Amino acid sequence: MMKDEESSKDSDASSSAKKSASRVQGNKNTAGVPDKKSAKDFRFGKTIGEGSFSTVYIAEDIHTRKEYAIKVCEKQHIIREKKQEYIKREREVMHVMSGVPGFVNLYCTFQDPRSLYFVMTYAANGDLLPYINKVGSFDMDCTRFYAAELVLALEQMHKRGVIHRDLKPENILLDDRMHTLIADFGSAKHTTSKDVSSILIEESPEKDKDPLSKGFRRNSFVGTAQYVSPEVLKGQPATKASDLWALGCIIYQMVSGLPPFRAGSEYLIFQKILKLDLTFPDGFDIAAKDVVEKLLVIDPNARLGADNPDNRYDSIRDHQFFDGINWCNVREQTTPQIYPYLPGRSLEDEFRSRYRVPDNLEPGLDERQLTRLLGLELGTTEATITAEETNIAKMSEAEKRQSLEQQKTDKWNQFVEGELILKKGYVHKRKGLFARKRMLLLTTGPRLFYIDPVQMVKKGEIPFSPELRVECKNFKIFFVHTPNRTYYLEDPEGYALNWSSAIDNVRNSTYTNNST
Repeated sequence: MMKDEESSKDSDASSSAKKSASRVQGNKNTAGVPDKKSAKDFRFGKTIGEGSFSTVYIAEDIHTRKEYAIKVCEKQHIIREKKQEYIKREREVMHVMSGVPGFVNLYCTFQDPRSLYFVMTYAANGDLLPYINKVGSFDMDCTRFYAAELVLALEQMHKRGVIHRDLKPENILLDDRMHTLIADFGSAKHTTSKDVSSILIEESPEKDKDPLSKGFRRNSFVGTAQYVSPEVLKGQPATKASDLWALGCIIYQMVSGLPPFRAGSEYLIFQKILKLDLTFPDGFDIAAKDVVEKLLVIDPNARLGADNPDNRYDSIRDHQFFDGINWCNVREQTTPQIYPYLPGRSLEDEFRSRYRVPDNLEPGLDERQLTRLLGLELGTTEATITAEETNIAKMSEAEKRQSLEQQKTDKWNQFVEGELILKKGYVHKRKGLFARKRMLLLTTGPRLFYIDPVQMVKKGEIPFSPELRVECKNFKIFFVHTPNRTYYLEDPEGYALNWSSAIDNVRNSTYTNNST
């Protein structure tokens, strides 16, 4: 009973402090600025996010010049889709969490005849997912740090009676110092709310609650398929342990590069979750694996942290995975740089990419740089590659047509859209800890295609641009860095240097010629 009263007081105090701060915000600047904000008080910039019934803009307050993220919700759409309770829930929970470190603040709300407006913290560095996608997976220092911030955030949230219910990398934003901010409370549950029934989604009939039945409906649960807990799939109420399940999924994804439960449809994902069909790829850190296994437990009462009723997750804090974390000042620390690394390999510096995110792209590798990097005398290999590419560059149109005609007998020709293949070979393309064998094709575009050699299907393309850079780590391993993603490739035959040289020379010749 005491704990319920304390949670209620915390919520009331937070809400009162928020309202007071909002009034001060409206009066402390230029004389004549009205207490009640409107759209005319802001300059709206570019779109930074879109939802099913809202659009988020970056906007500047014309009085203070401060930047905010403003969510604009169209009233007609909300009413038509019956989303009133989502809006009510989000506003209520954001009031409760405003001013708490690690959460997006709600500064004020207002409306006009057409729209509702939420003025919120602007997270300058976007959400966590693009960073995971770019580098493939985070090294242990980075994973440990961001996981620790999430643990602290869950403690604060659960202390105030809030269950997020849709915790995932897209809802974890990064501020200008690269610290995490939890966002998007449209699916949240506030357990201390006086009218709890009004913020819960209406339950479906029992026959629709079973995700293994054909009658199961997507809107029968709250959350996102890859991160939803098994008890929610079974139609049981979401609890604080549901967020602990999501924490386990996020740690797994930061380490490996992909969510733990993946399949071709939501139906198949649900099957895997309920059966705890979970595998760990080679190279998964041992301590990280242990903490994930203790969080991803079917019984919510058996999950790591569920035995801490005071909402301070000591059993999680004390796990060996978090060794070295100073819990007293995590949010005051400088965040670790986000590095891609070679999972399952040596963690020594020579095996890790030092290409950080966000990055300032540096010039490509010349012979001297490669020699210093690899400790090799390049000699004839480099000269041979350069000569071959020079001959291609000097080909007449007639010679190119002849080469293209001869190439028609090559089984890979069907994938290159009429371009001449300059170099090809099998590589292992990694997405975090997961590797797939691919045929890599460098063409005169310049373009880099990668093909599934078993299914004989084009799986994708590494986008060429003047900013593309190649980083060669040893005879087998090389990175291709693009503005939005780092591709980690391994040549099992040991021709990484050849690939690095060929790609870099084609890029240099293409964009140098175009600029002149």
